[in-house]
Amino acid sequence: MNVNNRWFQLGASLVAMIMIANLQYAWTLFVNPLREGNGWTLAEVQWAFTVFILFQTWVQPLDGWLIDRLGPRGFITAAGLLCGLGWAGMGYATSIPMLYALYALAGTGAAFVYSGCIGGALKWFHDRRGFASGVIAAGFGGGTALFIPVISSIIANQGYREAFLYTGLLQGGVIFIVAQFLRHPPHTAPASTAAKAAAAKPQFTTAEMVRTPHFLVMYAMFVMMAIGGLMVTAQAGPMAASWGLPIAALTLAASVSPLANAASRIFWGWASDKIGREKSMIIAFVLQAAALLLVLGVGHLSAIWFATTLVLVYFTWGEIYSLFPSLTGDYFGTKNATSNYAVMYTAKGVASIVGGGLAALLFERFGSWTAAFYGSAALALIAAVLAVGLRAAGAPVKRAEPIPAPSAG
Repeated sequence: MNVNNRWFQLGASLVAMIMIANLQYAWTLFVNPLREGNGWTLAEVQWAFTVFILFQTWVQPLDGWLIDRLGPRGFITAAGLLCGLGWAGMGYATSIPMLYALYALAGTGAAFVYSGCIGGALKWFHDRRGFASGVIAAGFGGGTALFIPVISSIIANQGYREAFLYTGLLQGGVIFIVAQFLRHPPHTAPASTAAKAAAAKPQFTTAEMVRTPHFLVMYAMFVMMAIGGLMVTAQAGPMAASWGLPIAALTLAASVSPLANAASRIFWGWASDKIGREKSMIIAFVLQAAALLLVLGVGHLSAIWFATTLVLVYFTWGEIYSLFPSLTGDYFGTKNATSNYAVMYTAKGVASIVGGGLAALLFERFGSWTAAFYGSAALALIAAVLAVGLRAAGAPVKRAEPIPAPSAG
């Protein structure tokens, strides 16, 4: 077994990402059981989802900077403990603050895994950046498909507390083991022509990156595009209940949607290697707006329509988690890829405020999901327009370092 083989590293990172998928994508199965078991409101429970996303994203700039310098193994080892204890403990939360604290703990562990694995893919695969980041992101987006039927069965037969406990211990243990094999590429000259060309490109530090117009535009696009999918992820259970759909509709949607989410990340990552990142963004973002409107228009008609429209949303949304890291690597280099993308990824945390707690508050206030879906569709179209602007502008140019003046005498 050659741990320095980049395909081995990709596979190990993929396993770790699959193990944190439930923390986000199985959440909707627990929303109503948590409400019914504790007498909490929908908004109170869904702010926990926002807390998780905020920790899962906003911890990454710090841990990404450290992982770039120290390597991923120690951080992902710690992540196994944080994810396992945080998720397993949530079933035994007796108050809202306790629920938030445990979900934040799991979110911190997920941040370590996500930044370490995505950053590793960008470092190991200079020549197939879109595909590699798509595969890693697919583990997070689609991994929960392995667990949804099991979690649903445990909740139905034993209760949500046991579902939290069993999956938390399993996930934490696997992450802990996989972490021992993860590392950055050795400091050797790139072997392929493509890798050499990538290494020769300007390497932006994070401080340099955030001062470019390209970063600001990309960050705004990321926020706009993340809202719709996060809203569907958090609110699928409450949506199905409000439309009078049976629990089987939610189980079906929750089982097939992760597959579309995973396929989206791989397909659009691969496509972007062929046709370009910005062009892929334009196409996918417009399709995302259409998919969100379809959920509102026909998703309430039956379990099949509900599942089908959610599949379309995820297939046109999941790509942001392969396209944005790839474009970050293209524009700003791979030397600081982990910390650079970690800062970009905080846009998801901003979006979670709207997609999680705020969307629930809007529903409780107006009794309808209309405003949330029309608004997120409009934002997706704006993001597509901004992608057109990025394509026209071209890559950012790094400012040349000033040449020191010769000393007198």
